[in-house]
Amino acid sequence: MKKILLTGKSGQVGWELQRTLAPLGQVIALDSAELDLADADAIRRKVREIQPHIIVNPAAYTAVDKAESEPDLAMSINGIAPGVFAEEAKKLNALFVHYSTDYVFDGSKIGAYHEEDAPNPLGVYGKTKLEGERAIRAVGGNHLILRTSWVYGARGKNFLLTMLRLARERSELRIVNDQIGAPTWCRSLGEITAQMLAQLYAPGAGKEELARVSGTYHLTSAGSVSWHGFAAEIIRLAEIQPAPNLVAIPSHEYPTPAVRPMNSVLSNDKLARTFGLHAGSWQDNLQLCMGERAI
Repeated sequence: MKKILLTGKSGQVGWELQRTLAPLGQVIALDSAELDLADADAIRRKVREIQPHIIVNPAAYTAVDKAESEPDLAMSINGIAPGVFAEEAKKLNALFVHYSTDYVFDGSKIGAYHEEDAPNPLGVYGKTKLEGERAIRAVGGNHLILRTSWVYGARGKNFLLTMLRLARERSELRIVNDQIGAPTWCRSLGEITAQMLAQLYAPGAGKEELARVSGTYHLTSAGSVSWHGFAAEIIRLAEIQPAPNLVAIPSHEYPTPAVRPMNSVLSNDKLARTFGLHAGSWQDNLQLCMGERAI
């Protein structure tokens, strides 16, 4: 039975992964209280203690705006810790699975970003996530870096839950309409990750397959929408009455400490070519998420 070390078990993606990875082996799931990712020595001790076959790391410093005032902490968790995990994984000949972000790009491209497009992050969060990617690649072990975008789910803190709350509290909501991306359900991330690992560790699969597919993949829902369009679909599906008036505004009317990319759309073609997997449309996934729980 494979031993799988999972970080961030209390987070949106970690919560899903703890369940989707369970059929693949023994999942040792940790939260920030059990493993401080800002402590490189603690990471090394924990990995050496557990001796996992696979390390899956959805944990991150994700407070995009707060990162502007806490760059050192963000770098420790997002930039340094992934490299430490990668080093320890290589020593064990283990696979390291890590999650990254659309924020490694500046959003100036017309059309979807591919894995080989040059990154150019706009803020501290994106810069630290990019450093984490680079650290993993520099180690040279078997790894999967999965870039995703606009993650939401039925628990935690995310745009979906915020919109549902505000839509019931306010008669008017002003939502940015010039940033475009693909809202991605955390359940999809968990399921696709588990399917990728199931293929790589299927009976008869050789170690050379791990080396062949090792690299960076984009993993988001299909399609794209603005934050305003996403909010409109959330409110429509929730059937909130009376529905608030949604006002579309440009980004400059909603200033934030961290600048966001205007185009966050990622191409999932490489994932489909290599693994034959896709996460479905953002609209279908949103409907499934909202239909599963009364949210």
